[in-house]
Amino acid sequence: MKITKAGKWMVMGAVALTIVGCSKDNDEPIDEGTKVDLPAHRMYILNEGNWNMNNAGIAFYAPSNPETEMIDNIFFEQNGRLLGDNGQAMIERNGKIYVAVGGSNYIAKLNEACVEESRVSFVNDAALQGGVRAITEHNGYLYATFYGGVVVKIDTATMEIKDSIQTSGSNLEGITVQGDDIYVANAYKISVVDGQNVYNYLTEVLLIDINTFKEKGKITVSPNPNLLMSKDDKVFLISWTNYFDSEYCFQVIDPKNNNSVTPICKATHFASGNGKVYLGYSETDWSTWTATNTFSTYDIATGTYSTESFLKDAPQELLSGNLYMMAIDPKGGDIYIGITNYAAANGDIYRFDSTGNYVGKIDSGGQNPRAAVFVNK
Repeated sequence: MKITKAGKWMVMGAVALTIVGCSKDNDEPIDEGTKVDLPAHRMYILNEGNWNMNNAGIAFYAPSNPETEMIDNIFFEQNGRLLGDNGQAMIERNGKIYVAVGGSNYIAKLNEACVEESRVSFVNDAALQGGVRAITEHNGYLYATFYGGVVVKIDTATMEIKDSIQTSGSNLEGITVQGDDIYVANAYKISVVDGQNVYNYLTEVLLIDINTFKEKGKITVSPNPNLLMSKDDKVFLISWTNYFDSEYCFQVIDPKNNNSVTPICKATHFASGNGKVYLGYSETDWSTWTATNTFSTYDIATGTYSTESFLKDAPQELLSGNLYMMAIDPKGGDIYIGITNYAAANGDIYRFDSTGNYVGKIDSGGQNPRAAVFVNK
């Protein structure tokens, strides 16, 4: 296990961070099964790793105490085994962390110390060989999408599959729940022409009735819908189009207005917090592997879009890096933006306070930082 000193953080003097003690020092229950003392305020970073390299992992950082040692792969430290191939998604709900590992094709349930409690594997299910892609949680159930068009319902208490549906879709990506509906991104399908795979990018978000678990309709959106999230009675979507000659598109879906779709702006990544959707757009020059990044916001309550960057003093290396993730810490609203060096090196995570002031950066602890969740015991 590699331990990285939090001295890798380059902390700006204007920011004061409050030290939080270990949970057992605050009369909180000791984290079951943990091998290391952890502070109450925690950040876990899912590193996707590289395809077929079995190098996905979860890193730990203490946001309230930059002097705490960072653990590059706390999943391995706590569980004595590797996470697997391709960390695809990670969410935190009701004191549990759920991780979808696409290549290894399973979902694990972890406690707040990153100790695995149980998992459900899909490797022996013929209908699920496309691999798990995205997950969401609602009222004690996980909903997971798969390449091949399947959505699976899993009981979070037992991690048993309770139901599944073969949708009309092909390769499914993002998923979220709003009201009584499950929204599913139907990204693309592949056809074979003259012996070659041809990618056909689709324009559908599928609707599944959460009570009957039956498909009930489709919403027409920009091509290649990918990232989905819901907040305050709205559904937010980023379509990745065909990657080359048409623009990535951030859209707002209004369930209260017959699921009307309003395109807002170009965006490749987003995160919600502080009453806003924070948006990042990364335009990459693949000849040099450098990017031009811009940042903007969408006010959820007023429906107002602002082109003004929410970052006041972003380092140039962030502005030209390849965006890979964005996350907002519910405790204090700090903004975290991850960039990737792909296979060359570990990623970097840049931290800003809720008003956009630069705090510092860390090595993400692995390659391709995909997602982050926060725990405050």
